[in-house]
Amino acid sequence: MKPPRVFGGAAMVAACMLLGGCSGGPSAVGAPIAPLPSGTPHAGTPLSGELTVYAAASLTASFDELAERFEKANPRVDVQPIDYDGSSTLATQIIAGAPADVFASADQSTMRSVSAAGLTDGAPAVFASNTLQIVVAPGNPKHISSLRDLADPALKVVLCAPGVPCGAAAHTLLEADGVTVAPVSEEQNVTAVVTKVASGDADAGLVYVTDVRAAAGRVAGVPIPDAEKAVNRYVAAALNDAPHPAVARAFVAFLLSRAGRSVLAEHGFAGP
Repeated sequence: MKPPRVFGGAAMVAACMLLGGCSGGPSAVGAPIAPLPSGTPHAGTPLSGELTVYAAASLTASFDELAERFEKANPRVDVQPIDYDGSSTLATQIIAGAPADVFASADQSTMRSVSAAGLTDGAPAVFASNTLQIVVAPGNPKHISSLRDLADPALKVVLCAPGVPCGAAAHTLLEADGVTVAPVSEEQNVTAVVTKVASGDADAGLVYVTDVRAAAGRVAGVPIPDAEKAVNRYVAAALNDAPHPAVARAFVAFLLSRAGRSVLAEHGFAGP
């Protein structure tokens, strides 16, 4: 296991500046980033070494499975427990010097901040996309049927913070429909939003379709007809300080492979 990660104050300040502020504004959804460059190992060359992945919280279930399959296909590779959190939080840590080999972000603008810091090994690759649903308690006891219902001041609504990809997408949808919501809290990742709804601390929230699916039984989802107005495209990149760069590139290539995309689809992600 790797030692605890400690980030110095000066490095964190620099990281926040590069990210446009630790509590920065909404992340824009832009055109796809360039595809993964060549450079993955040749067939027959055994991969070996450790792999540390930082990934958006919404990727938890799918990446746990992908990591397991990657290890089985490469017995000499040891994938460390994946660090999951909000993409902007992870990007701040990476820019501050966190020892990650691969970064998988839930949006493109957050990845661009890491690339702008000169930390990505080649161009990041878009590997999946996701849209939002309203997350409610099982059985939908508050009878929530649309985004407009979330404006009811009697409801306790929780959202991701605006600087987090799921929060940026939520605000895009709400603004597009002219809906104003006063959340009881703004969380740093989708996992926290799901947890608050599942525990009864909130009546509803906005999270990805995949998060509702992963928490089936603990929560339910209400589809949003115009959810495609705020599509989040997930991007991954090997980082240029990876101690085993071939392993890092191979994992990103695995995400883009037919096998990798099959796993992502099973967990509810759409294609790039």
